[in-house]
Amino acid sequence: MNVMMPQPDCARSVSQFGFIVLTLLFGLAGCPKTNPEPTKSVVEPAPQDNRTAKTNRASNAASPDVTVADAGGRFEDRAIESGITFRMNFLPKEQGEKFKINLYDHGCGVVVGDYDGDGHDDLYFLNQLGPNALYKNKGDGTFVDVTRQAGVGVGDRICVAGTFADYDNDDDQDLFVTSTRGGNILFENQGQGIFKDVTQRAGLELIAHSSTASFVDLDHDGDLDLIVTNTAQWTGAELESDGKYYPGVTSYDDLVVSPKEFNNIYKNNGDGTFADITEVSGLKGQGWGGDVAIFDFDSDGRIDVLITNMFGASQLYKNLGELTFRDVTKEALGRISWGAIGAKVLDFNNDGNLDLFISDMHSDMWPPASLSDAVTYAMQNAKVKYSRVTGAGIKFGKQADEIEARFVDKLQVRYDDVVFGNSLFRNLGSGRMEEMSDKAGLETWWPWAIAAGDLDSDGSEDIFLASGMGYPFPYWQNHLMMNNSDETFSERSTELGVEPPRGGTFQRDQIGGERAARSSRCAATADFDGDGRLELVTNNFNDRPYYYRNKLAPRNFVAFKLKGTRSNLDAVGAVARVFVDNQILTRQVNPAGGYLSQSSQTLHFGLGKKECITRVEITWPSGIVQRLDPPKINAVHQIVEPAESN
Repeated sequence: MNVMMPQPDCARSVSQFGFIVLTLLFGLAGCPKTNPEPTKSVVEPAPQDNRTAKTNRASNAASPDVTVADAGGRFEDRAIESGITFRMNFLPKEQGEKFKINLYDHGCGVVVGDYDGDGHDDLYFLNQLGPNALYKNKGDGTFVDVTRQAGVGVGDRICVAGTFADYDNDDDQDLFVTSTRGGNILFENQGQGIFKDVTQRAGLELIAHSSTASFVDLDHDGDLDLIVTNTAQWTGAELESDGKYYPGVTSYDDLVVSPKEFNNIYKNNGDGTFADITEVSGLKGQGWGGDVAIFDFDSDGRIDVLITNMFGASQLYKNLGELTFRDVTKEALGRISWGAIGAKVLDFNNDGNLDLFISDMHSDMWPPASLSDAVTYAMQNAKVKYSRVTGAGIKFGKQADEIEARFVDKLQVRYDDVVFGNSLFRNLGSGRMEEMSDKAGLETWWPWAIAAGDLDSDGSEDIFLASGMGYPFPYWQNHLMMNNSDETFSERSTELGVEPPRGGTFQRDQIGGERAARSSRCAATADFDGDGRLELVTNNFNDRPYYYRNKLAPRNFVAFKLKGTRSNLDAVGAVARVFVDNQILTRQVNPAGGYLSQSSQTLHFGLGKKECITRVEITWPSGIVQRLDPPKINAVHQIVEPAESN
């Protein structure tokens, strides 16, 4: 990582800020013919910054440039060889003895973050039965289990999702974990790889059927606020006999009429505590909250929020300022996915505008598992959107028609407002977005989480969809959708080594008398081994995770780690744009999202064979716009927010 040593003429110690200011030096410019000399970008923190830091994790030494290693042309699952021995364990009486319809089958998340501040992304896996697992990255993409030392096992409840974030602006990554009726947890990072439960002190105690958590500075005051999505009361009143969890409902009918729970919105008070502002924020939602995506869709300088709805239409909320929001779904998006799971913000067509992709699993769930013709039909028509809420199941006779009629009433489906399948919204600017998933080729079968990143470093972001269901269904593959750089995607999971699974498509053990097909639930991306190529990691259902080392042919890239001063320290919501040829490559610091998971905060830009970058532009959450001369390519640069725009 290229970080400039403090210089006598521009660096200064600011004791009231609690840290030493670092200035930034790029190496040889990305366009050596036009920029023969190294360029400097001197950056300072904004005045009036009154934060204090427990520890100073900023390095005063410049890290070496990334060495891009020779490689073949596929992904390779190397979880075991890399030291990842975790296994997600489901609840046997919920999913093992017979097929039960409830949200325990949604599985658990996987979280990426640098918890110990050593510059390498680490891994945290969530679990249902048994402890979660924290793995420290040894710096080469291999890991060691440090769960016990860190104190984040949380083996006493059903965990769902997690997110790393520096909520207290003390320059280390804290951890928030959601659960199903076990209570959510905020862990404060104490340094030295140790965490402390501060949930009660922070005012974040909540017992609910929680789903995703996302930290974002909703009011642009420099502190990360918190959104927690909740689903519904789909579990019973009595604890299971061993006292560890509440049994879930057993049928679609019971599930869809479960009393709704709503989102919780917390304002960060800036003193380590939060205030619940749900009722006045406009973000309470309509129940069945799944995932969160944050982006300034209308370019008005305020972060807007999209929340997926598992049994209804997802909602896009416009930020009106002063912590108030308004539902603008219909006017901005038109029709949107019904029964959505994950949401991810990316610029898929390199036009400088942030687009939105939503995965819709619940439109695929209706074909009866016992009717092989229905399942076969569904798989053969996986790329076709449905016209009715029960999806492919509606194709099979009078019984399906009766089911359709029954659930339309229970779910209050408004056909003119929704589509049944994935949706990709191209940002047209000025607050308008156009749905084009079919044109792009992004309709898939039984998708859950979305992980996005430029996996082949050709300049365009690709999409991985964790997919499948497991028993008593057939094996349904994960989808690797590679961007063709022409607003279309091609499914290349088998060609590039993601499919079939290394251990086979079915697990050895039977569940409920049926073979259990392998299936993934959540996914994330990061350059774990520091070779300039993004890896993929999944959390699988009742199985070990996949950890796909990226062995695709190396290409040029540039990467940035952003650090806010006037903005939140994590720079969540900051947007970096790399101008190259006639394209604007755009990435946002928004690691949480995609469904229950979190990817790396480092912004990775593939450049393909290009060696010349025109310029880099960063829009910080504070509104400051920072323009930088061409950086050295094939390197990771730390950029600190300046005091004002340049």
